[in-house]
Amino acid sequence: MLGRRPAVGPAVPARAGRTATPSPTVPASDHPYWWGGPVARPPEFRVDPDVDLHVPADRAELTAHPAAVLGAIAAGGVLGALSRAGIQTAFPHPPTGFPWATFGINLAGCLLIGVLMAVIGARPTGPLVRPFLGVGVLGGFTTFSAYVVDIQRAVAAGAASAALAYLAATLVGALLAVWAGDAAATRLLVRTGREVR
Repeated sequence: MLGRRPAVGPAVPARAGRTATPSPTVPASDHPYWWGGPVARPPEFRVDPDVDLHVPADRAELTAHPAAVLGAIAAGGVLGALSRAGIQTAFPHPPTGFPWATFGINLAGCLLIGVLMAVIGARPTGPLVRPFLGVGVLGGFTTFSAYVVDIQRAVAAGAASAALAYLAATLVGALLAVWAGDAAATRLLVRTGREVR
């Protein structure tokens, strides 16, 4: 329905020591998904299972353990970046060729991001799981910079059609991979009865 935000499902239970309170009615001017009148927000839905800035207790987590979070991101980033570099070194490509290694890396990373978000959105995980795996490992593994450099090199080498095909295929493929990873993991969690929502 145009104008209304689709239902997001039941609220995820609050973590220990926290209470999930429904948000008050929001004026139309302050609500990004509604045009023309006030709308009541659904009960609190935690988009980010680690830190949600709309939850007052979670705001303190940003300053409570910065070294642990940054350490988890850095360690994961090293693992992800080294994995990507190894794959790109093992499968080089000429400037006019299709960069299959970077293409495969980005699609595989997006698929795994979809799986990860389904898993941590459906069941309780530790506070460092998402920073380590999502931001660190998968953030270091996937690459936007190499994607752009590959396109620039292809255009400079006179292979504009290959560059355009790579640009479009990566954008479409990455979005489909995230969706497929999320959908497959969600189905598996529901089938095995491990979903907590």
